[in-house]
Amino acid sequence: MSSEMINIKIEGKEFQVEKGTTILEACKMAGIKIPTLCYHPDLTVAGICRICVVEIEGMNTLTPACAFHIERNVSIKTNSPKIRKARRINLDLLLAEHYGDCYTCVRNGKCELQKLAKDYGVDNYRFPSVTEPKYEIDNSSYAIVRDQNKCISCKRCIRTCIDLQQVGALETFGRGHGVKISTALNKPIADVICINCGQCINRCPTGALRANDPADYIWEAIDDPDKFVIIQTAPSPRAAIGEEFGYPPGTSVTKKLNAALRRIGFDRVFDTNFAADLTIMEEGSELIERLRRKIVEGDRGVKIPMITSCSPGWVKFAEHYYPDYLDHLSTCKSPQQMFGAIIKTYYAQKAGIDPSKIVTVALMPCAAKKFECNRPEMNDSGFKDVDYGLTTREMATMIKEAGIDLKDMPEEDFDHPLGLGSGAGLIFGATGGVMEAAIRTVYEIVTGKPVPFKNLDVTPIRGMEGVREASLKIENTLPEYKWLEGVTLNVAVAHGTANAKKIMDKIVKGEADYHFIEIMACPGGCLGGGGQPIPTTPEIRMARARAIYEEEKNLPVRKSHENPEIQQLYREFLKHPLSDVSHKLLHTHYTPRGKYFFVG
Repeated sequence: MSSEMINIKIEGKEFQVEKGTTILEACKMAGIKIPTLCYHPDLTVAGICRICVVEIEGMNTLTPACAFHIERNVSIKTNSPKIRKARRINLDLLLAEHYGDCYTCVRNGKCELQKLAKDYGVDNYRFPSVTEPKYEIDNSSYAIVRDQNKCISCKRCIRTCIDLQQVGALETFGRGHGVKISTALNKPIADVICINCGQCINRCPTGALRANDPADYIWEAIDDPDKFVIIQTAPSPRAAIGEEFGYPPGTSVTKKLNAALRRIGFDRVFDTNFAADLTIMEEGSELIERLRRKIVEGDRGVKIPMITSCSPGWVKFAEHYYPDYLDHLSTCKSPQQMFGAIIKTYYAQKAGIDPSKIVTVALMPCAAKKFECNRPEMNDSGFKDVDYGLTTREMATMIKEAGIDLKDMPEEDFDHPLGLGSGAGLIFGATGGVMEAAIRTVYEIVTGKPVPFKNLDVTPIRGMEGVREASLKIENTLPEYKWLEGVTLNVAVAHGTANAKKIMDKIVKGEADYHFIEIMACPGGCLGGGGQPIPTTPEIRMARARAIYEEEKNLPVRKSHENPEIQQLYREFLKHPLSDVSHKLLHTHYTPRGKYFFVG
């Protein structure tokens, strides 16, 4: 049944739109740009800032374009003296409340408030303005820094934390002129139920929220001749960092980035995809072992479904909200942490380097990776496995600080060993990628045959739907896996912790018939991480996903267990998946952090 179409006028021109379309959406389709500030395509509409106001014929008051749904024929004005005056007054009021030390702000040049001021020709403060900061900066967290002085109370962060992620670390306190965005009891961000995902940072229009940047410490290590500085780079930053240098979204710049990192001064540049393959070997083996104990031995203590543990934001979410179900999480460390442990043991021995002199840096799309590498249990190598987590945005700043433009860089490969990653490891960056990589390997291990999907692409679990499900019947197993013969493997994928809650609630109610679940804390998976270039929209996330899948198709190795450097690592050091050495270095435990009720 077709949707009802409505005739409207915008600036005197006639258009047709579906009933229920907002004026903002209609204007966008008509090629008319309406300025916005509190609006974000990922979030529920709030209509707070009133920057997007328009005139509707027959109505005396101005209307926010983002919040007005078209249900009848209307005639709309988007640019009149009344509209311009109202927008300018609202903008001036916002600027009066904002402490604007723009030159030292991490969002200088990319601040939405700053851009609006430029677009509207603001050359002075028309209302008394804030000339000194009123609030102390909260840098208690390894991941996120809050600067209330730059907050404009648009509530994007709150809508992100409550509606999009269902965490609730931030809320509005006070009324009227005294309104303030804060944490519960005004506690430091490190002391509340924050999962460090950084999604609030990606949607903040100003510099009120930012990641805790370790760049100065990394520069210090690079400049120290006694330190051997190694960086690993994840696939999602490589599919996005080009945006910081003028490339369109969806441009992978892996080999140019390698060259830039060496120019900066990193001693070795490795591929996190290698550790993603290692994760699949351990995690896939763990899944098979759990299923064996459940099916063959009837062990009631084995927790099925098993859930991935690659996303530190998701892990902390589970620790806070589902502490009684942590046994469902895989004991595997994330690829970042596995790599750090291998670098400071196997690689240090192989290269003849004192591990105490090695500084490991992880280029990640994620603010939560900063928290993860500082977890006290992440030191099984005898040292801190990963010293610093660096976001895509922070890495772009370091490259620019070194006077480098990615477009000018030659293409260079990763260093070896530990520099070869399979296509399976590469697609970890997109939601569903871990599941797809695991299926490719687990199915082949137990049957000796490739997964029965065209070109190895497990398309049922690709896409951007919040929760996706698939089933795969296991047939013609190898003799040692006859106990799996005829089993239908049920899997699910969720991205964003609000969707993770849907999955977990089914487990709590005993309604989940899954064997294996992939959960990523961020919308779109890692490619939508809290450390990625701003803006991050649904369209941009899709473009980054396409870049990852396109690059994956052309790799010579597309299955984790066929990676020759992984095979070498097991042959020379780890022995086999789930060995004593593997358990010591590559597996971990989780920390119950108390039960909490959900907000929203």
